[in-house]
Amino acid sequence: MEETIVAQATPGGRGGIAVVRLSGMSAKAVGQMICGSLPEAWSLKPCSFSRCDVEVIDSGLVAFFAGPKSYTGEDVVELHCHGNPLIVDSLVSSAVGFGARIAEPGEFTKRAFLNDKIDLTQAEAVSDLISAKTETSLRGANASFSGDFSKAINTSIDRLVELRV
Repeated sequence: MEETIVAQATPGGRGGIAVVRLSGMSAKAVGQMICGSLPEAWSLKPCSFSRCDVEVIDSGLVAFFAGPKSYTGEDVVELHCHGNPLIVDSLVSSAVGFGARIAEPGEFTKRAFLNDKIDLTQAEAVSDLISAKTETSLRGANASFSGDFSKAINTSIDRLVELRV
């Protein structure tokens, strides 16, 4: 996937923090345009988020996850800002101005699936984790997301193939 995508990764509304996520070939470059320099992979760094090095939008933390060892399998940059919708919207629109496009719902997980970072059961489990309302459903979703369910299914399939052969 050649396009770089951006979206708020935390629930909308007001709160202490919000996370804006970028993923794709230009995620690192777009992140650098908003933050200046990025930290080493898998690290956080304090940052002032700005528009074209002129207007400071907010200050917070920036994280960089180098592909292919990221959730999506692509370079990922996360901007951890204050949880004000005006700040989040400004960061998203800045990223769009620098060449990213707004992600479709579930597109980060779709990219993780397409890049073989997770299987289909794990991709579906993300939605289950988010919407779980009971401890039992949460445990089941976690088992699916961790790959336990897929391993059990694949083991059963392997046994059936052996029996058939």
